[in-house]
Amino acid sequence: MIFKRLRLNIGVTDSDFVSIYPEAIKHLDRKHWTPVSIAKVASEFLAEKPGTKVLDIGSGAGKFCLIGAANTKGHFTGVEQRQELVELSQKLSAYYYIRNARFIHANIQSVGFGAYDAFYFYNSFYENLNPVERIDDAVRLSSDLYHLYSLHIVEQLARCRPGTRLVTYCSPTTIVPSSFKLLDSLKGGLLKFWEKTLSI
Repeated sequence: MIFKRLRLNIGVTDSDFVSIYPEAIKHLDRKHWTPVSIAKVASEFLAEKPGTKVLDIGSGAGKFCLIGAANTKGHFTGVEQRQELVELSQKLSAYYYIRNARFIHANIQSVGFGAYDAFYFYNSFYENLNPVERIDDAVRLSSDLYHLYSLHIVEQLARCRPGTRLVTYCSPTTIVPSSFKLLDSLKGGLLKFWEKTLSI
C-alpha cells in the first residue's frame, strides 16, 4: 500500500501515487500536483512538531495533504474551491484511513489563517494569469482574482504569530510578507522554506 510505504519511508514515485486517482485526474499531476519528493521534505519542515496544524492553500486533488499526513504527525487541512476535487480528496482520505487530513470546500478569501501553525503554497492562483494552464472550466478565472487572492494571502500571513512556518513551491516571493525570513531553498530556488520572525 502506498501510504504504508510512505510511513515506512520506502520510496514512492509520482507514478505510484497517482495510481490512486481516476484517469481524469492523473494527467494533471505533472503540472498541478506537488511531486512526492517535494511533499515529503516540505511536510517535514512544516510539521516539525506533532500536532502542528498545516494549511495547504489550494489543495487540488489533495496530494500534498495526503502525503504530509502519512509522512508526519501533523494535521493537514486542504482548502480548495473546486467541490469535485474536495469530494475526491475526502473519499481518498477516508478510504485509506488518513485520519490527520481533512479538506474544505471554500474560496481562499473566506479562510482566516489564525487557526493554523504552518502553510504550504504551490502557486495555486497562477491559472488566473495563464488560463491555458487551467485545471478545468469549473471556476471563473481572471488576473483581478489572482491579485485579490494574493493580497489576501499576504494580509493573512502578516497577522500570523512569530514562529509560523511557510513553504512556497514555484511561487512568487511577493506573497511572502517581509516579516518572514528565508531559511533555506532547494531545487534551484523553486522550493523555499520560511519562518516568521517579527510581529507586525
